[in-house]
Order: sequence, then C-alpha cells, then structure tokens
Amino acid sequence: MKIAFFELEDWEKAELRNGRFEGHTLHLSSGPLTERTIEQAKDADIISTFVHSTLTREVLEQLPALKFIATRSTGYDHINLTCCKERGIPVSNVPSYGENTVAEHTFALILALSRNIHKAFVHTLAREIPFRDLRGFDLAGKTLGVIGAGRIGLHTIKIAKGFGMSVVAFDTHHEPLLAEVLNFHYVPLDELLETSDIISLHCPYSPHTHHLINLENVRRIKRGALLINTARGGLIDSAALTLALDEGIVAGAGLDVLEGEELLKDERQILAQPLTQEKLRTLLLNHSLLNRDNVVITPHIGFNSVEAVERILTTTVENLNAYLGGEPQNLVST
Repeated sequence: MKIAFFELEDWEKAELRNGRFEGHTLHLSSGPLTERTIEQAKDADIISTFVHSTLTREVLEQLPALKFIATRSTGYDHINLTCCKERGIPVSNVPSYGENTVAEHTFALILALSRNIHKAFVHTLAREIPFRDLRGFDLAGKTLGVIGAGRIGLHTIKIAKGFGMSVVAFDTHHEPLLAEVLNFHYVPLDELLETSDIISLHCPYSPHTHHLINLENVRRIKRGALLINTARGGLIDSAALTLALDEGIVAGAGLDVLEGEELLKDERQILAQPLTQEKLRTLLLNHSLLNRDNVVITPHIGFNSVEAVERILTTTVENLNAYLGGEPQNLVST
C-alpha cells in the first residue's frame, strides 16, 4: 500500500523511514495536503495529515484509491466525515496525547494576563517600569469556569486547585465522582459566565458548539473576567469577543486559537482570491484582536511540547499498524 504523510517535520520523516512500514510505499511531505499538492496523494491507499490539511469533499473525491485516514490530531473537524462515511473510509485520530500539555499552556495564558507578563516585557525593553499599570491579581481565591470538563478540562481543574482557586464547570456529561474528588461543581452555562473570574474553553468544536460564546450571552459574563480559549477558534464569535473587550465586560483574553485563524497564515495568497463577506469580516476582527494590549495570542501551539508531539507520532503509527493488521483502533464516529 501507499501511505502518504503530510505536514511532517524532519525528525518525523526520519522516524517513519526507520523501518516502521516495511513492504509499503511511503510519501513523506512537509507541506499540507491541498489542491496544489493533491497529485502527490492521488494513488495513496492511506493518508495521514495534521489539522492544516482540510479534507473537503472536493479534495477527497480526487483520491480514488483512498481507504483509510489517520489524522495526527484529536479534533477532526478538518475532515468531511459525511463523505468518508459514504465511501466507507474509516478515520482514526489521536484521542489522548496532550491533556496536561494544553492545560499547562492554558495557565501560561492565564498568568500572562493576570500578572501582565506580556506588558511587563515590552515596558522592560523600553526601560519604562510603570509599576502601578503592571499590577496584576492573585489567582488564589478566584473562580475558574471550565467549559468542557473532559480530559484537558480536568487537567486544567487540577492545576487550578494547586493555585487555590474555586472551580465550576459546564459540560453536557457529568462525572459526579470526579467532581467530588477534585472539588468542583457542575453549573449551567449562564451561571458559569455570571460567576467566573476566569473562563476557559476546553470543549470540541461541532455544529452544536459553534459560537458557544456569542452576542446573545456575552453580556452575561462577569464584568472584568478573563476569557481563555485553547480549544477551537469557532467556539467564540469574534464579533462578540470584540464587543466584550470594547465595553470592558471582558478585561482580557488569552487565545491559542482564533475563528478563521487559517486566514492569517498565508494572508497574501488569501487576499489574492475572492473573499466572502463573512471571511473578510473575520479577518478584520482578528486583526483588531492582534492589536490589543489586553489580548495575548499564541499561534495554536497549546499542544506543541516535545513530549506531546512524540506521543502524537507514536499513536499515529499504532493506528496505522492496527488498520494494516485488520483491527483498526481509535476510530472517530462517521
């Protein structure tokens, strides 16, 4: 079989060449799978991509030999699962690799805002130290609201407890025993927004969670709260966040993901193409967020630790070998 990998780093290529798939043909590419690189995968039986390869129906229809997809991510909203189901193409993901990794990055963003670390760095470079303006606040005694108490959310709760914080959580699925052990409480979303000093999103993106934070509920947020998102950009309506920042409802935001973040990655190429009104609006809103000193933005690197990326590749290799052995594992629902 031909297995085509995309979005690989050099060390991953070396690992995959090291006898991982003897008897199979490997294609190892650094770039994403796009309309421009589709020729490299047209005869592939299996493809493995990361999140920057958007596998639309149009892309998948150009892969007639495709039998299996192994995404090297937990999320799979970049794959048209409906098309895969119609063609009988199973899809595997990496369900567990960076719970603590993303939770730690979440607190990096929280601390950057709560102690004005990003502002202090800029002022220090300028040899200006306005101590009063750089005054932060303690996390101890504050309430953290966790939206999505799954694996990453639970790790975030554990860290919060180490800081002496109270925790409330919103999730469609409740684990009463875990809530008792970790000493947090499940509450409705509106109550979480109204009572949390810091709100952190850790739920998957789907049609049901699209714009979970929106223009209708953003005014319910406790005035002066911080909003953190290390999950998916589409969970927050950028217009709602902009309004909340403008009106002082939200004192600051820490964002590892942005709605329409792909528009910022290759802006020249994107602007050379016709843009829908919605995409242009999103691009402008994102630029406004980038220029605020009370917003800390990182480029979707919450997962990006040495240990986590090694776990991703290990699990992906296991997923591929399981499929080749006739017993596929970590299949997502199609």
